[in-house]
Amino acid sequence: MGGFNFGAGGLPKPGEGPTREERETGFFDILFVAELADGRSLRAAVKGDMDPGYGSTSKMLGEAAVCLARDVPKSATPGGCCTTASAMGQALIRRLQAHAGLTFTIES
Repeated sequence: MGGFNFGAGGLPKPGEGPTREERETGFFDILFVAELADGRSLRAAVKGDMDPGYGSTSKMLGEAAVCLARDVPKSATPGGCCTTASAMGQALIRRLQAHAGLTFTIES
């Protein structure tokens, strides 16, 4: 990917981000491994079809907004602060898989 100069300011200057081609051809494949209290392990893979910092993030944010508006009843989030998982859970996972190029796989 392109070289970013985060320097003292910590953020890239306008035009220093990835090119359109880099955003569209980038991808990510993350494997989370957890050890359960009984000694078993659980593996969860998350894959995305675009650059994680630009392409996939924007799709995830947009789908989360649509999920809150269309898929989650107000009674499920009556108030206070909720995490993404507690507010939208499986509804968001289904939406991200259907519309944002993400896949989630659980292995036990």
